[in-house]
Amino acid sequence: MMQHPPPEAAPGAMLLSWLDLLDQGVTVFDAELKLVACNQRFLTLLDFPPQLAAVGTPFEAYIRYNACRGEYGPGDAELQVAERVVRAQRFERHDTERMRPDGSVLRVRGEPLPQGGFIALYTDQTEQQAYARLLQQQKLDLEGHVGQRTAELEQARHQLRAAQAANAQLGADLQRSEQRLRLITDTIPALIAYFDHGQIYRYANKGYADWFGRDSAQMSGRHISLALGSKFYAAVQHYVEEALTGKQLSYEYSMEKDDGSTIFARSTLVPEIAADGEVLGCFVLSFDITEQKQTQAALVQAQKMEAIGQLSGGMAHDFNNMLTVVLGNLGELRHRLPQQPALLDYLDPALHAAGRGVELVRRLLGFARQQPLLAQPVPIGGLIGGMMQLLQRSLPENIALDCQLAAEHDYVMADANQLESAILNLVLNARDAMPDGGRLQIAANVETLDARAAAEWQLAGGDYIRIDVTDNGCGMTPEVQLRVFEPFFTTKQFGSGSGLGLAMVYGFARQSGGQVSVSSQPGGGSVFSLRLPRTTPTAQPHGRLDFSGRAGGRERPLVLLVEDDPEVRRVVQRQLSALGYPVVEAENGDEAATLLASIADIGLLLSDIVMPGRLGGRQLAALARQQRPEIRILLMSGYAAPAEAADDRTRDIPLLAKPFTEAQLGRMLDEVMLCPRTN
Repeated sequence: MMQHPPPEAAPGAMLLSWLDLLDQGVTVFDAELKLVACNQRFLTLLDFPPQLAAVGTPFEAYIRYNACRGEYGPGDAELQVAERVVRAQRFERHDTERMRPDGSVLRVRGEPLPQGGFIALYTDQTEQQAYARLLQQQKLDLEGHVGQRTAELEQARHQLRAAQAANAQLGADLQRSEQRLRLITDTIPALIAYFDHGQIYRYANKGYADWFGRDSAQMSGRHISLALGSKFYAAVQHYVEEALTGKQLSYEYSMEKDDGSTIFARSTLVPEIAADGEVLGCFVLSFDITEQKQTQAALVQAQKMEAIGQLSGGMAHDFNNMLTVVLGNLGELRHRLPQQPALLDYLDPALHAAGRGVELVRRLLGFARQQPLLAQPVPIGGLIGGMMQLLQRSLPENIALDCQLAAEHDYVMADANQLESAILNLVLNARDAMPDGGRLQIAANVETLDARAAAEWQLAGGDYIRIDVTDNGCGMTPEVQLRVFEPFFTTKQFGSGSGLGLAMVYGFARQSGGQVSVSSQPGGGSVFSLRLPRTTPTAQPHGRLDFSGRAGGRERPLVLLVEDDPEVRRVVQRQLSALGYPVVEAENGDEAATLLASIADIGLLLSDIVMPGRLGGRQLAALARQQRPEIRILLMSGYAAPAEAADDRTRDIPLLAKPFTEAQLGRMLDEVMLCPRTN
């Protein structure tokens, strides 16, 4: 049977073969600045001719070659060479990037060697490949090189055995070479190891050992289960045993660190097969994919929140139409039966329950980012300062409230009422997290997001006001943090909340061009951060007209009512008639356009926004303004459709949110009729 060298002789020779597998250029120079070793990637990255790969080539030759071809830009070539050689002779650690004449960016990292000289890594920063593609290429490279090198290693072993007795110096040289190559692999940002057919580690680089919290010297010569623990070994045993049958495979695994966090890695096992087909062991090439996994999880969560928002918006629209019918009919019935207390005992709870339904739908619309917002510059100091008394009354005596407003004199672009509701929801959520009391702080600071930070928060770059609501309560697990902004998700007891408070805050923040986030850990309290765009104050109009609900005694024009839901249309027609307005009805935009063209007496258009057919409410309003500039227009909707609202032709048209009462409709019609025309 063929004799194999001792296992400890394998790593040095194997390390020597790995240089050409790297995607980075590698050079090693001795104390006299002469080349000791380099790989092919180094020559390719810097476009050097093959003759410069000769061992012993002086460092100055590479610099002069670069200077002569204009690599360092205009200037005296000899001076450029002299400056760089002097810097190299200092043997200092360095990490630099420079742009080459062809536009590529090259990163050069140098580390001094204990015996003198230095090792340098050259990385092309302009052509980073996707992780899966890189891993696939490395697997293919490893597979090809392992097969090729196995035969070479077998031949080298025979040569070493023959020369060992005659040349003891060769062993010393080999040991020094191994130390240098080990230093090289410890510098490579990859997790590399090797175990033999008995599942005994024969080599592990520093990155691999650090990943498992071990010392590389202690791992060598130990079984996988002893080196990494029985729990980890049980998770990978199947893959290890399958790889030792000669099959190359890849797998992913996770591991919990001492601080409670979870890290992820992807490993490829490449069997080392001898010329006679015997599996000698396996190479292990692993990469940390924790950041990739976290990014994927964040993307999935964002997509889920978007899908839930779209579903919530559609549901809210339908509920608003139903509530319009319920409130309209119940209100009319109560108006007609004011002197029957027995019936009022049934009507009033029904009206109250319908009103609670309106609030529930309003919160759903807040999460779905489809609530009508009146965005304007809001002084953050004045708004929070004005809320302090309300917030203090909302907290028990065992919770201390503190306010730190570094951005007191700054403004945010938001709907003031919705911002107050959002802050109140965050404060009440913090209160519920401190049942035994504690400290609650509200802070407001200016935060400037660069392109990278803005992308992380899914925002545009620029200045934001960050409002932090901090408590020292019970905190949240990572699983709860992922779902805390979902509608109807709550950790409170059944009946203690709707689960829509934080969902409304999320929807308001996103609809306002901002973001809300949470940072928490069990037992360590929570920090909710609300980011809203910073703006500058503008002059605001003061005062408001007082409308009577009866059009100020003016003659009421003929109203064209456009609504596709017949029950809603019937309720609104009754309300208009009760207010003294003559009404003509249409069930869609196309029918309404025909009536507009044929009935000259129509003086006011009241239309739903979302309708089937060619013309929606805003398209119908734009057509009406074009054909009848004098007509007054009021739109109504169960939610605000952002895509349609972006039409500049109808942006100024007032919007009446469903459901509404007869009095609310009357006040809005008065405002439309009495305000100067902007059509």
